[in-house]
Amino acid sequence: MVSLVVFSSHPLDSKRVDPSFEAEFAAAREAGLAVRLLDAAALDERAFERAVRRVAPVEPAVDAVFRGWMLSVEDYGALRGALAARGVALLNTEAQYRHTHHLPEWYPSLREHTPKSVWTTRGARFEPDELLAMLEPFGDAPLIVKDYVKSQKHHWDEACFIRSARDRDAVLRVTERFIELQGERLVGGLVFREFVSLEPLATHSKSKMPLTREFRVFVRDGRPWLSAPYWEEGDYRDESLPSELFAQECARIESRLFTMDVARRTDGRWIIMELGDAQVAGLPEALAPERFYRALASEPGAR
Repeated sequence: MVSLVVFSSHPLDSKRVDPSFEAEFAAAREAGLAVRLLDAAALDERAFERAVRRVAPVEPAVDAVFRGWMLSVEDYGALRGALAARGVALLNTEAQYRHTHHLPEWYPSLREHTPKSVWTTRGARFEPDELLAMLEPFGDAPLIVKDYVKSQKHHWDEACFIRSARDRDAVLRVTERFIELQGERLVGGLVFREFVSLEPLATHSKSKMPLTREFRVFVRDGRPWLSAPYWEEGDYRDESLPSELFAQECARIESRLFTMDVARRTDGRWIIMELGDAQVAGLPEALAPERFYRALASEPGAR
């Protein structure tokens, strides 16, 4: 049972919570969870022992959740080790964090329920002819490009969406622009996913990206646990997900706490779009922090 939440601090004041997590910090305390702060500046500097200096040692050890900005797999592992030395055991191991964080890790378990995908393994480096050969199985289907973790979906037309896998110029132009925008944040390699026709919801007011009917599902100890509409824009008509949607698939994933983003196709079928470690995933606007932390403080089987 989770009894402690460690939050990232304000970047300029290690005694205050990051402003983006103020509502969550208050909700966690109201739910009866202990809260502690990590030094955000030390995290940025990868000085993990210094980052945890305000976390008092606990004995016996307690299960805990980290709430902060996304970390690399290596940095998450180092933070977990520094906290473990103080008796604070983050729910997910480094391997479990990687398993939901990197698409090539989870894709084999879910390939029947998620868009067809291929990937490279050499970071931003690629040979154009090899890349086009890798995309041949897609025919002339549209694609999106991303890395193992993130896309540039808010730069939809220039750095995410490719109208045809056979359009050499479009493939190279969009891929190169994605690499440029992603910069040093590019993780693992390039991922190309078949673009699937999803039920439309709205058009994003700023990026003009097409929004589709998607939900974020939080999964705890192998079971769907909480869910909420993914987008803050568009009319979901108070719709909720079937309670056991992808329940069997959730049980296959090697993580104690993760997110599963699901969407409905235009033919009415639900598909899995992405997984992520729930500790660094945003709470959708429709999921009140109070509800999330009350559930987190309860036994895993409770809603």
